[in-house]
Amino acid sequence: MTLDFLAPLYPWTKALHLIAVIAWMAGLFYLPRLFIYHFQVPVGDARSELFKVMERRLLKAIMNPAMIATWVLGLALILTPGVVDWTAGWWHLKLTSVLLMSGFHGMLGAARKRFEADGRPRTERAWRYWNEVPTLLLIVIVIMVIVKPF
Repeated sequence: MTLDFLAPLYPWTKALHLIAVIAWMAGLFYLPRLFIYHFQVPVGDARSELFKVMERRLLKAIMNPAMIATWVLGLALILTPGVVDWTAGWWHLKLTSVLLMSGFHGMLGAARKRFEADGRPRTERAWRYWNEVPTLLLIVIVIMVIVKPF
């Protein structure tokens, strides 16, 4: 199913989608880094309280709206006539990667709540590994959208 009225809006939809993706990715790269720094300071320290504010604002004011905009505009793109060749296989891996990215976002949101309650979810080393997840998913997504290898 496609919606013909979206065709003339395609360049704008694509541009806004890309802007939303960039904002979302910036947050997905930065929030785990904040968790690493937060993990290094003692509970109750003034710096811990500052990290709580930074993490909450990043998630609520930037990441959540950017993720929602990414999804809405992405759905508008796939409903635009001629954008997706449904017989190609690349979009399956792209969609799976976006779903994993959204799940990662949710995991970060849950971790933020635990940090806010003075918990220390995972280890500093684990957060360093988790910090690489969005990069790997981004590589897969970009290759699927640009190269369309299958």
